[in-house]
Amino acid sequence: MTETLVQGLIHALRGSMGKEAIVFIISMIPIVELRGALLVAGPILGVPVAEAIPLSIIGNIVPVPFILLLITPIFAWMKGTKKLKPLVEKLETRAMSKKDQIEKYEFWGLVLFVGIPLPGTGAWTGSLIAALLGIKFKKAFPAIMLGICIATVIMWFVSYVLLGGVHLLG
Repeated sequence: MTETLVQGLIHALRGSMGKEAIVFIISMIPIVELRGALLVAGPILGVPVAEAIPLSIIGNIVPVPFILLLITPIFAWMKGTKKLKPLVEKLETRAMSKKDQIEKYEFWGLVLFVGIPLPGTGAWTGSLIAALLGIKFKKAFPAIMLGICIATVIMWFVSYVLLGGVHLLG
């Protein structure tokens, strides 16, 4: 499903905006994030790595402060409505089912959770879990940033070295 979503997005945006903008937008999408953006940037769109990496990192970072600072009050408000309460509870349950590593090791757990590209991990989910666990912004944000950097290195290797041939400088 995620693959179809990304393909549809690329097709829809391709005619109306540049490849770089597509990479930036994909990196902000939950679940897909930086991982999907780099996979699309290199092998599919041919965006040079020197452009793709900063675009993907910045795009992946953009939602993080908003999630860390605002998701708890937004969820509280949403729980007050009959229609949105089940959605919030589902999101909270799904996110908190992945909290063990983060809760046990806090900073380093969050770094690894965001940094190791596995299904259901990443900056969005890591930020959500950090906010729900009450991890302070000044601790959560640097951990998520470091995790994004680790994910960038891993996904650069997968996207540009393994799948796209060696494109070290562009």
